[in-house]
Amino acid sequence: MKAIKYILFFLICAHFTYGQDIHWSQFDHNPVFQNPANVGRFQGDYRIHANYRDQWRNVTVPFQTLSITGEAKQLYKDFNLGAVFMNDVVGDGSFRTIEFIPSVSYTYQLTADSTHLLRPALQVGVNFRSLDATAFNFDSQWNGQQFDPTLPTNESFQTQKKTNFTWGVGAAYEYQRGKRERFIAGIGLFNINRPNQGFFGDKVRRDMRFNLFAQAEYKIGFDWDILPSIQLNLQGKYREFIMGSQVRYILIDRMGEYRAILGGLYMRSSDAFYLTAGMEYQNWWAGLSYDINFSKLTPASRARGGLELSIRYIFTRFNPKNIKHRVCPDYI
Repeated sequence: MKAIKYILFFLICAHFTYGQDIHWSQFDHNPVFQNPANVGRFQGDYRIHANYRDQWRNVTVPFQTLSITGEAKQLYKDFNLGAVFMNDVVGDGSFRTIEFIPSVSYTYQLTADSTHLLRPALQVGVNFRSLDATAFNFDSQWNGQQFDPTLPTNESFQTQKKTNFTWGVGAAYEYQRGKRERFIAGIGLFNINRPNQGFFGDKVRRDMRFNLFAQAEYKIGFDWDILPSIQLNLQGKYREFIMGSQVRYILIDRMGEYRAILGGLYMRSSDAFYLTAGMEYQNWWAGLSYDINFSKLTPASRARGGLELSIRYIFTRFNPKNIKHRVCPDYI
């Protein structure tokens, strides 16, 4: 039945027609997904991020998203290379989205001392979507007394898989005044080619997404830093504005040893506010956040939103100093 088909399509795509692209609460700790211009914006040579999000477990089958990011800084001169792999699964029909998005950025020094930097960037990726239609139930499987899964559904799906290519651009400006004082701001435009994500013949164009972000790091005491950040996403009718801050307390930072703990509070407009906590240990970062929902879904969610975990590691190559020895003649 066509009516059921379109209702089914609406239900399985509800997450994406409202949220469109995947979103993260810990956007500061998923920088390459946020903007390809963030590729190479770190101290070190290689960086790996892993993020996991589990959302709406209290409402329905949970929405689960896994993201893994890898970067190489100055792989060739001032060019930086990175890539994001994401696997997102939602709903009873296991509506799955898999994305692989390589990105390249270029670090341009606006000043000779590298205090001011500009990074333009480009990303090109592939998006794969699929669903399992056998997991759904239809009215034709009601035999008059009870549901009978052996009865035919009388539904014909043109396809249950879809592959698209997408591309986007970004740019970020960075100002670093000192070791613990910096400011970063960037803009990005994604899905510029507006790929077709429809399953049933009709074209369902994926809206372009505009991203604007800014974050800062400022020393407020001998061992204390404040790290405010904001993010704005605009995509079709969807609007997302997040603002908040973390506070960092440095436990030790001397003789090559570094440890710090962080905690923060953020608000996502008309949706949720969330708490974050994390720890830095040498080149490691690990953090978690939890969304407390206050949108119109609250009666069903009972204010429970999503748990998100993140982990990061930065590799630094050891570059030994090239010490030249001069042989002195015997008479000296």
